[in-house]
Amino acid sequence: MTDAERKPPLWNSAVILAVLAAICTALVALTYRTTAPRIAANAQAYLEQSLAPVLAGLSYDGKLSESTIIIPPPHELPGNEPVSVYRVFADRKPVAALFVVSAQDGFVGPIKLLIGISASGSITGVRVLEHRETPGLGDLIDSSRSDWILQFSGASLSSPEPSRWAIRRDGGDFDQLTGASITPRAVVKAIRDTLLYFDAHRDAVFATTDSEQADTGQETH
Repeated sequence: MTDAERKPPLWNSAVILAVLAAICTALVALTYRTTAPRIAANAQAYLEQSLAPVLAGLSYDGKLSESTIIIPPPHELPGNEPVSVYRVFADRKPVAALFVVSAQDGFVGPIKLLIGISASGSITGVRVLEHRETPGLGDLIDSSRSDWILQFSGASLSSPEPSRWAIRRDGGDFDQLTGASITPRAVVKAIRDTLLYFDAHRDAVFATTDSEQADTGQETH
């Protein structure tokens, strides 16, 4: 038998590779179908855990992410991207709205904030979701690094009034961070602007449904 006769035909190799590729594709698809619900459930649980800290002490129905609206730009909220708002209800009555906004004027870059506002217009809590601020200085806005961010709970546009929504260095009522003023200044401004937006569009924020859009241009999902 010659060497050419000993070698398998080229098409045999192609068929084997095609079969192996099909098997691998099927296994990947099966793995995705099996794990996708678990991944989605884990993502949902993480979202709920992330939202809950700004609602400490408040009672509400269902899951925090059940009633979500997206406010597309342009808008008067901090940042230039769409803003997610998680609306919270109890007995079908508004309890709070949780805004995910981005303070664009941080020292290093944008600071993503979760801001909870009660139906009556007071801050229920604020947490920093993402930032790149300087370690040991600007990063003290993170609740895992200090309790600075907790000072906003209970504040509103009447306590203090809008003109006092600034750090003490700028003549306002809020503490700054030792060695850092740009970062806390950006956070205070973002919270104030979110309060102002909520005050102007409160009814629209809570009234928007899947079947209608509010006059603020909000979209629902």
